Amino acid sequence: MRIRLLQGLALLATGLLAGAFGYGAANLVPTFNAVPLDIRLSFHAELMKMNGITMQAAMAVSTLSSLALSALARGRARLMAGTAGGLTLASFLITRLGNVPINGRIKEWALTSAPADHAEILRRWELFNNLRTLTALTAFVLLIVLTLGQPPVDQKQTQITPA
Repeated sequence: MRIRLLQGLALLATGLLAGAFGYGAANLVPTFNAVPLDIRLSFHAELMKMNGITMQAAMAVSTLSSLALSALARGRARLMAGTAGGLTLASFLITRLGNVPINGRIKEWALTSAPADHAEILRRWELFNNLRTLTALTAFVLLIVLTLGQPPVDQKQTQITPA
């Protein structure tokens, strides 16, 4: 039962993480690119204030629950859960080392002005965003496959064991 609860938590947290990153990649980034630069910078800076706590929490719960699930599982399930945990950790590292430093620069640009090479820096931010979205989505898919590959709890309990 403990493994099933942990599986549910890992699925929920990783699904929320993949969904948030996916929404950003599919909707926010194209919108950022469609509006004037000053609006993009202001909105981006404000959005990052809101995302800081929620996204870090989702990444932490996704990583920790997947790795805990890996520790309790065996065989293929252990490998899949561990890989999912590693992928959500990769999402965190990409965010922390790639997106966050650029977010700091964007915050400054929103108050002053963007440098001449701002387009290249924003493209790099989008590349990091796509990478973290891909790692989170892959982790979520792994956890779905892991969960769907296991028989329901009631089926396990009614199986007849040979005498």
